[in-house]
Formats: sequence, C-alpha cells, structure tokens
Amino acid sequence: MTVRELDAAGITDPALRAAYRHCRDLNARHGRTYFLATRLLPVERRPAVHALYGFARWADDIVDSLAPDSGAEVRARALTRLQEEMEAGLRRGRGAEPVVHALADTVRRYAIDHAHFRDFMTAMRSDLTVTAYPTYADLSAYTHGSAAVIGLQMLPVLGTVVPREEAEPYAAALGVAFQLSNFLRDVGEDLDRGRVYLPADLLDGHGVDRDLLLWSRATGRPDPRITAALREFEALTRGVYREAVPGVDLLEPVARPCIRTATVLYGGILDAVARDGWTVLHRRSVVRRRRRAVVAADGLVRVAAARLRARTGPGRRPPHRAGALPAAGLSPAVTARAAEEVA
Repeated sequence: MTVRELDAAGITDPALRAAYRHCRDLNARHGRTYFLATRLLPVERRPAVHALYGFARWADDIVDSLAPDSGAEVRARALTRLQEEMEAGLRRGRGAEPVVHALADTVRRYAIDHAHFRDFMTAMRSDLTVTAYPTYADLSAYTHGSAAVIGLQMLPVLGTVVPREEAEPYAAALGVAFQLSNFLRDVGEDLDRGRVYLPADLLDGHGVDRDLLLWSRATGRPDPRITAALREFEALTRGVYREAVPGVDLLEPVARPCIRTATVLYGGILDAVARDGWTVLHRRSVVRRRRRAVVAADGLVRVAAARLRARTGPGRRPPHRAGALPAAGLSPAVTARAAEEVA
C-alpha cells in the first residue's frame, strides 16, 4: 500500500519516498485511531497526513519518551534542535532528517501556514515546565498550539467546499476535542509525568486537588469527588465536539468519511471511560476492537458512496446514500474485511 500511496501522490524521489515511508511507519505503530482514519482518505492524500503525524510524534516523543533520567534541559535542547531542523526544512523545502524532509515537502505541496508549526513547538516546549492549568482558558491557550493547529494543518490536505477560513474554526475545535478526549483517558499517565491537564478550578469545584489524585493513583481506590470532576470534564469535551462536528460537511466529500470515523473513534474514548467506571487513574480505557471494526466498516461504505457521487457527478444520485448502510447492520464478514483493510 505504501508504494501505491507514494505513486498516487506523485512522489518519485527515492530519498523523499523513504522519508514518507518512515512517517507512515510511525503513524501505523503509534497512532492507531489516526492511522485507521487515514486509510479512508483518497490514496494520494495519505502521505501528507503521515508526514504531519510523523513530525508531531517526533516532538511528542522528545517531551514524553526520552530516557527517564533526561531532565528538562536535555529535552529543551532536543526541542531546540528539532525546531532548528524544522525552520531550515520549511525554508529549503527539504531536510536532512526524514521526518522534516517529508514535512517540508507536504507543507510546500499544500501551502500550509508555517505559523501552525511554530505554535505547535511553543506548546511542546511549555510541557517541559508547565504542570497544571488554573482555568480552562489557560488550558485553551495550550491546546491552541498542541491540538487546534493540528486541525488547521490538516485542513489544506482534506480540502473544503467553502473558503478555507470558513472551515478553520471547526477544524481547530475538532483538534481540541480529540486532545481533550486523550486528556481524560490519560489522567493517570499524565500524573505520573507530573502533569495535570484538567483545569484546577474544575477540580476545586469538586473538592479535588493534586494530592487526592496522587492518593487515588497510588492506592487504586476511587473517590466520588474525582468521579464527579471527570464527569464534568467529559461534559465539557462533548460540548467541544458539538461545536466542531458541523465543520465536517464543509470538507470535500471524499475527505468526510475519514474525519467522521476519527470523530466517532475519539469520541468513543469518552464512552469507554464511562463504561470502565471512570477508573482512568488506575487503567487505560480503550475503544474495543469490535467497535473499531464496525466504525471502520461504516467509513468504507461512506468512502464508496462519496467516490460514486464523484463519478456520477452532481446531476445524478448514486443508487444508495452514504447513510443507507448503517454500521450496525453490516454483516460480520464485511466488518472483518473492513478491519483487515484498515488495520
């Protein structure tokens, strides 16, 4: 599939193809939901998404995955080197590092605003020193750079049926909704890294502080005050999804199944947390494999319908609407084939 993607995108230079393959491997290995949804995009657009993911993953690994004894100074120097590589790559349209080489090519092809990447690096750097957020407004300043700009980077790749600036607020909101879902799922893991992303005023409203979170994490014991705070954060996150979802219809039709699938799967994290009894301090909640397969199968139906509409043109209706085959009604065989195709 990698060769087909690269050929369809018109990427012929051997070094550049290798750089994109490296990014695709990162996406497949680490971005399960992101990678699954990417498989629903037109084949020629997938390498660009892999490049955007690969760069974000590289920065995230510096912040969170260096050796445990790597202090803030070591991480800061690594982020500085990455930003220098990025800036040089964006200027030249290529880079020595594979991730930067692919990123620079994608940015050039799709005319993506360089400011989005600078904002992203600012947010990554703040993770080295900021360990809590007093209010949701403070958290929003962080999620602009860490999440909203990801949606804005993606928008030129996805394409829109309206002027791009009209779709940008929705794309930014969806990026934030995805990250808030991850924050809820990863409360325990983030606490181990010394960070609390849930706003302090939200926690205070339920009598929760860092010490109580640490106690629950250490003992494995739940606390109703923590559960109430998590429920409020879930409600807040669902509100951001509601703001973002209307923007899906502003995308090019062939891109909508990808983003709808990602939205359902990331939103499913909230359902998984509730299903597991709000035990995010003690276990990682995941969207079950069967659910992922069903959502993927529905996405494939929508892709087929979008491509058929594109072939038949605006003057003719395809035999079936995209929603005419709901995922719940798909046979196990179809679901299994879909799971294989997007795995």
